[in-house]
Amino acid sequence: MEESVVPEGSPERWDRGLDTAAAFAQLALDMHSHDVEETVEAITEFALNAIGCTYAGGGLATRGGLFEIPAVTDPVVAEILEFVLATGQGGALEVIRTGATVLVKDTASDPRWPDWADKLCALGIRSALLVPLTTNDGTLGALSMYSDEPDAFTPDDDAIARILARHVSVALATARQEATLALAVDARKLVGQAMGILMERHDIDSDAAFAVLRRYSQDTNTKLRDVAQQVIDTRALPRI
Repeated sequence: MEESVVPEGSPERWDRGLDTAAAFAQLALDMHSHDVEETVEAITEFALNAIGCTYAGGGLATRGGLFEIPAVTDPVVAEILEFVLATGQGGALEVIRTGATVLVKDTASDPRWPDWADKLCALGIRSALLVPLTTNDGTLGALSMYSDEPDAFTPDDDAIARILARHVSVALATARQEATLALAVDARKLVGQAMGILMERHDIDSDAAFAVLRRYSQDTNTKLRDVAQQVIDTRALPRI
């Protein structure tokens, strides 16, 4: 029996497009209040359903050019990403380094990263689609999708993955910025508390108290936030 094909422009295909657009809109709303880890978890689950891959995972780039693994849909993906970290080889690293999408139609014959391809084959994965998560500041990470069938990813899958990546990149950038701002606010509070302790114990003004904290931070090569926490915990500056 021949597989039915939905004609271009038909109501059924149009409805499917509306469903996908609605799902993207809901995802964007859901990610608005998520932190970085929750955002990556949301996109991997979305990719699993929207693209129909067997497994999905998200890796975020680190300053060293590698990546951390905040979310996977199956331990198989974690094993793949850990292999990439251990060997420095594979599609996800290539995505992060170049900011370009990587499509592997068949891991049994792709010659670009033979050890990585062999690893995927051994895990029962025959094809892969990896897309970059990018902003104007560069590549944040990679969204990885894997299938147990060769040549499983269609041009439509690629288009959906790229749209998803754009949504996610904005959400991740926002989540990271909010996390950075939260740390900055927390640091200001800690420094203020530490200054108050020094002012009370040593009968000095705020400028002098801040100067003491800053000098100790420089002399010991310790972050100002950590110095403040030490003062709060011990009610005094540790000896140098």
